[in-house]
Amino acid sequence: MKFVIQRVTHAKVTVENTVAGKINKGFLVFIGVGAEDTKEEADRLINKMIHLRIFEDENGKTNLALKDVKGELLLISQFTLYADCRKGNRPSFINAGKPELANELYEYIISECKKHIEVVEKGVFGGDMQVELLNDGPFTIILD
Repeated sequence: MKFVIQRVTHAKVTVENTVAGKINKGFLVFIGVGAEDTKEEADRLINKMIHLRIFEDENGKTNLALKDVKGELLLISQFTLYADCRKGNRPSFINAGKPELANELYEYIISECKKHIEVVEKGVFGGDMQVELLNDGPFTIILD
């Protein structure tokens, strides 16, 4: 499982000209599910993400977590995080989780995040999405 976390001042995802999810200050998270991933792995990454101290405190040090700043989450499923480009010029996605597993874990991650964070928005699983964001920093963290 892979989480690509971007600290943002705002972000939104649009599907078929309709805003599916929109947040202010917080994390935009692209989530890739691998073929062998489990809920236990999801729990580990969720816990790490929620407690990441990458927001500035009053002294300008990155010392505050998402909850500390009343941050919001926008969670986007992105199987392309499992692209294997080692051979040729066309990526292989053989290591990505099958859609049934990936959607089940994606929905699980959303429900677990809602237990900890007040505002949790999401994209449309398998949808053709347009994502807009203003990366704050820029600050991007990869958890896997």
